[in-house]
Amino acid sequence: MAESRPLRAGDLVAIVAPSGTFPEDRLRKGEAVLLSRGYRVLRLLPREPHRYLAGCDEERRALLERAFAEPEVRAVFAARGGYGATRLLGILDWELVAQGRKPLVGFSDVTALHAALHVRGVRSVHGPVVTRLGEEPPDSLERLFGLLESDRPPPPLVGRTVVAGEAEGPLVGGCLSLLVALLGTPHFPRLDGAILFLEDVGEAPYRLDRMLTQLRASGALDRVAGIALGEWAGCDDSTGQGGVVAEEILAELGRPLLAGLPFGHGARNLALVHGARARLRDGALFHLEGLW
Repeated sequence: MAESRPLRAGDLVAIVAPSGTFPEDRLRKGEAVLLSRGYRVLRLLPREPHRYLAGCDEERRALLERAFAEPEVRAVFAARGGYGATRLLGILDWELVAQGRKPLVGFSDVTALHAALHVRGVRSVHGPVVTRLGEEPPDSLERLFGLLESDRPPPPLVGRTVVAGEAEGPLVGGCLSLLVALLGTPHFPRLDGAILFLEDVGEAPYRLDRMLTQLRASGALDRVAGIALGEWAGCDDSTGQGGVVAEEILAELGRPLLAGLPFGHGARNLALVHGARARLRDGALFHLEGLW
């Protein structure tokens, strides 16, 4: 197993597609961003799509495992979200993946993989997928590569205080709908003492209500330390605003709660280190640890 260390120019990184299909033009633009950092890029992509998936389950599993097993690969970037990662959770060789100790970068559907990695004690990066890299603003790219190429914590993210207070714990979460889909499985992460971060896209307010109500009823939120909310892109309709619904339901827990943080499916998806210790204080989210 290669030494775990920050990335540098000349390192080999892999692009994988554990989820849905992806547009080649956007993938090439994102790949160009990786090449511009001086990385060498290894494409480990399925030969052809299978319905709405980037490839069949077996091929996507094998390629993802290869990325983590390949000694020279230093980081693994997801091509796109969509759907499909949850189908791999029960068939992946998790011992092999966890032993690789390589950061997985992605968000949206990749939430399922972040959660499963966290269960196994592995940190990862909740950040832009490759098809988004060519569209992210400079500050987003600077943050992403800053945390990949350094062992320092990234700068704090400033939000809006909904419930005042201070909280500290590991950052755990991602896309709400993907997280809720893991309830009752061995891949759902323990949230006791955690700072739960959530976002989603294209979900009507009543659907967010239903998912958050289920998450709360499951008992998973009973001992959460605090909550950080990102973007709720496309989650508003004539009945109301999805973000407001989420804030109202989660504020009832009485835990420190920040909203309006710039991560998720909005125009800026600022990277977070999934599993790193963090603190909510004075209207901001502070990383206490870096990725490495």
